[in-house]
Amino acid sequence: MQSKNILIIGANGQLGSVLTKELQSIYGKESVIASDVFLDTEFDGIFEIIDATDLDKINKIINKHSIKEIYHLAAILSAKGEEKPLWTWDLNIKMMLNVFEASRLNKVNKVFFPSSIAVFGDKASLINTPQSAFLNPSTVYGISKAAGENWAQYYFTKYGLDIRSIRYPGIIGYQSMPGGGTTDYAVDIYHSAVKNEIFSCFLDPETKLPMMFMSDAIRSTIELMQSPIENIKIRTSYNLAGMSFSPNQIYNEIKKSYPDFKIEYETDFRQTIADKWPKSIDDKQARNDWGWKPKFDLTSMTSIMLEKLKEKYNKQV
Repeated sequence: MQSKNILIIGANGQLGSVLTKELQSIYGKESVIASDVFLDTEFDGIFEIIDATDLDKINKIINKHSIKEIYHLAAILSAKGEEKPLWTWDLNIKMMLNVFEASRLNKVNKVFFPSSIAVFGDKASLINTPQSAFLNPSTVYGISKAAGENWAQYYFTKYGLDIRSIRYPGIIGYQSMPGGGTTDYAVDIYHSAVKNEIFSCFLDPETKLPMMFMSDAIRSTIELMQSPIENIKIRTSYNLAGMSFSPNQIYNEIKKSYPDFKIEYETDFRQTIADKWPKSIDDKQARNDWGWKPKFDLTSMTSIMLEKLKEKYNKQV
């Protein structure tokens, strides 16, 4: 692959930590600059401390490393964001606009901005939610992402800044711990199973939500960013689907390998959030425009999650 200087903002996070390694494997460690608000002491590569609320610091790093592509992954997620809504709005919007503005001023070629199924509310169809569904999000995280989608389109239309975006479903991976999202039960449940712990679920047994295995999430992101510009028809954010399942379904899948695994249900405010989110996503626009297609389902994902987490915890003994 042709070398390019890429900046990842929020590289320590659940998605960022995995994406950074994949981009390093494609473009080389010397071409990928990871950043976050604190240093990952175990990181192998180039790392910069960046608080994305500091526009001057972003400008400085872009110029220092001749950055041509930015992946902006830093954000406060849905469940955590509801604890401090005004702070979440201020932080998410300021960081995003700083990245967009720094990219415009410094002529960055491409920017990735992640959106979420949290942009949908009770005005959208819950089954096969369409690309063009009306957005009336119920959380401040979703509100900030919906606003971000419109800002992304604005920067592309007004300034020609090539911003690309995906509405991620819940992302499930073994590489890092979850970061405060409503779908994060589907990561925690695997950890509990492997550790032989009873899992306490904050959603009810039949709450079905769209999910995606981390490998598919990373691949979709890179495929979108590598697609020719003429293929990118959506300048707000693309719907993306992987699989949909409920806590009861994932529990029964895990029990095939851990028959003694137990689950208990104690719903909290996250149930109200989940009830307003889609149960399945229509992603035909992404499939048609840039060839998206998921590879993993619940069974294949569960097999890998249990295998990798078992290896992880055995090493800690």
